Amino acid sequence: MTSPASQSPQPRRRTRDPESKRAAIVAAARQVFAEQGFDKATIREIARRADVTHGLVMRHFESKERLFLAAVPGTRDLAASVAGDLDGLPGRIADSFVRRMESADSADPFVALVRAAAADQEAAKALLAAMRSESVAAYRAVLPGPQVDERVDLLGAFLMGVTVSRYVLGDGPLAAMPPERLAGYLAGVLRTILLA
Repeated sequence: MTSPASQSPQPRRRTRDPESKRAAIVAAARQVFAEQGFDKATIREIARRADVTHGLVMRHFESKERLFLAAVPGTRDLAASVAGDLDGLPGRIADSFVRRMESADSADPFVALVRAAAADQEAAKALLAAMRSESVAAYRAVLPGPQVDERVDLLGAFLMGVTVSRYVLGDGPLAAMPPERLAGYLAGVLRTILLA
């Protein structure tokens, strides 16, 4: 005869797999940001879809802005875009920006920043600060000389202007320009900003 204790089900053992939980959070975040945009997405909804706690999301990413940058294209791919010789840097950045933006949705960091600024300036400032931090870190690895922070900020401001004209408002000659031509113009301006 078996005792009642031996008949009770064994408790489920929790496995610690931080990388799979992190991947689930990023996948859920990508989905929520694409559906709702940066300003309307919530950490709670992302945690629910990833089947984790709100606290675990914050432990992995610290803020909604950092989670956004980890989940969507843009600054997360920046290190790969800037790698290489200094002379080719403006062209690589221009090509990468145009290629990404031509297929971007509302979850792209630049588009999200522009839309967040219209809805919530404090959220936009927090997102801009996170984007700036990621960008400066990537560019410091390749850009020589002083004022890297200022040059990166100017680069970001310029690309945000292009984002508004071509990818948010979508009106005028800049919006009608073929992508290859746009990348050529951008490379010339970026050379002045980054290498002058």
